[in-house]
Amino acid sequence: MSNRIRYRSVIDVMVLLHRPDGRVLLLRRAGDVYASGLLAPPGGHLEDGETLVEGALRETGEEVGVGIAPADLEFCHLIHHRSPEGEARLGAVFTAQQWSGEPYNREPDKCSGLVWAAPSCPPVDCVPYTAAILDRFCAGALFSEHGWPAGGTA
Repeated sequence: MSNRIRYRSVIDVMVLLHRPDGRVLLLRRAGDVYASGLLAPPGGHLEDGETLVEGALRETGEEVGVGIAPADLEFCHLIHHRSPEGEARLGAVFTAQQWSGEPYNREPDKCSGLVWAAPSCPPVDCVPYTAAILDRFCAGALFSEHGWPAGGTA
């Protein structure tokens, strides 16, 4: 019998709404939230009992008011991230090229605006986690590590 503690992690779900011109939607975080003032895709933490797809659809609806059919959500990346404070998390990233409704800021207490950005040349004020995701997404990588000591792709 091992005395090792079972690993547990926060699970993030994110959706890259991908327009025909190649740009993806990023939200400028605002208020009393992590990385206030920086850009990140619609997303958040997976809630207890949710599947990854359910969480991604819920977060996108809550944050930018669009509806996405589950069949239009495509897995594109998994990232194992470690924050500068040492907290580890997994991020499941999806992309959608079709949705219903026009994205708008549904959470003005947590977001100050929406930005359509080229993922291959993201704005310099992206959350570092987001910049890493966009870089690996553009490279076609399905998995990456970010923020880990030597050995990870920090």
